Amino acid sequence: MDIREAVESRRSVRGFLDRAVDLQVLREVLRIAARAPSGGNLQPWRVYLLAGEPLARLKKQAAELARTGAPVEDPEYAIYPPDLTSPYRERRSETGRRLYGALGISRHDRAARKRWFTRNYELFGAPAGLFCYVDRQMGAAQWADLGMFLQTVMLLLRREGLASCPQEAWSVYHRTVAEVIGPPPELMLFCGMAIGYEDPAEPANAARTGRAPVEEFATFIGWE
Repeated sequence: MDIREAVESRRSVRGFLDRAVDLQVLREVLRIAARAPSGGNLQPWRVYLLAGEPLARLKKQAAELARTGAPVEDPEYAIYPPDLTSPYRERRSETGRRLYGALGISRHDRAARKRWFTRNYELFGAPAGLFCYVDRQMGAAQWADLGMFLQTVMLLLRREGLASCPQEAWSVYHRTVAEVIGPPPELMLFCGMAIGYEDPAEPANAARTGRAPVEEFATFIGWE
């Protein structure tokens, strides 16, 4: 698979097969992904990968919190700005519309939407989970470095025939994640990531989100 195909086929998959992911494949993906750029070569990412019993335990605990409506655990950063303006507000709404439309869930069916959202904390059935942390002393520039690293991970997973779904939703239950992982206190949870083989029968995987045309977000200066 070439880089263009990997980029164009990468998407957030929300339904996985019950098929184990080879540890050596993940090790190699991380080894190569570590070549991602970072300012001053700080390499500010710290990742934990879970499978088997520890992951099953975390899924059970987090999903139960979400299912019962337990308060979030003092989120350490805002996933979205409080008052999204256009065009960002519309893009986010359209993503939700496409997803719930593929699932056949009405926008007014709050109970069904909540049940579906709880699946975030089951990693959508993925057999492997990656949890990405960053040192609390780091700033916005280093958080951008995390994005470049995680995108590289996801593209390399595509090369291996694997699917993924990055999930900032895990940050609201960072203490529950820490109970299983045991990270040092100087680390802050940025996101989780579901990893596995896509289940083609999952309706959610039929949802496709569009992208803005180049003319909408890019300005070219100096070309005739």
